[in-house]
Amino acid sequence: MSLILNKIIKLVFIIAVILSIFIFAVKFTFNFKSLYYFEIKNSNIEEFSGLSEEKIKENYNYVIEYLNSGDEVEFNLPSLPFSNKGKIHFHEVKVIYKALDVILICSLAVIILCFFFNRKSILLLRHASILLLVIPIIILIPFIINFDSSFTFFHKLFFNNDYWLFAPNEDPVINILPQDFFFHCALLILFIILVSSLILRMATRKMNK
Repeated sequence: MSLILNKIIKLVFIIAVILSIFIFAVKFTFNFKSLYYFEIKNSNIEEFSGLSEEKIKENYNYVIEYLNSGDEVEFNLPSLPFSNKGKIHFHEVKVIYKALDVILICSLAVIILCFFFNRKSILLLRHASILLLVIPIIILIPFIINFDSSFTFFHKLFFNNDYWLFAPNEDPVINILPQDFFFHCALLILFIILVSSLILRMATRKMNK
């Protein structure tokens, strides 16, 4: 029984490490505003949306601040109109975003507890590093083959409605959020995960020595 329990604890520790890094990568990417600022020029968002760079940044920054704010804050873009469906969608995104915070805190707590009760748990980071190398590659393949279908599948997986299908005349915010931007976000997330995997791999090698 103790052997089975030990294996379960090891598995939980590895999952906690993977989740922590995944969520960190996601939250870092969407708070890394420089990526979006680069995208403004790269994807000609000014020309496509008919907005100035200042207005584009103003509305994008608001979206990020809204996702990071408390639940009581009501969605209200500073200089763009939005529909009720658009408002609901951003609220649903925020719920998911907040859920990631909870999962991250729980995962970090598990890692700390496992390490506190058994310092050899840190050697399991080797297994986590391998999975962190394999999982992004598996995820990356469909994204490269057909990002549009993968993007649609992602939304259908996390949302039980079609409110994410914005009509530009009702929710012009979609004009400042091109699909290329989300593709580049996905690449940055995967890059962070891969780098984290290599760091964990090197760290465990040094500890083994």
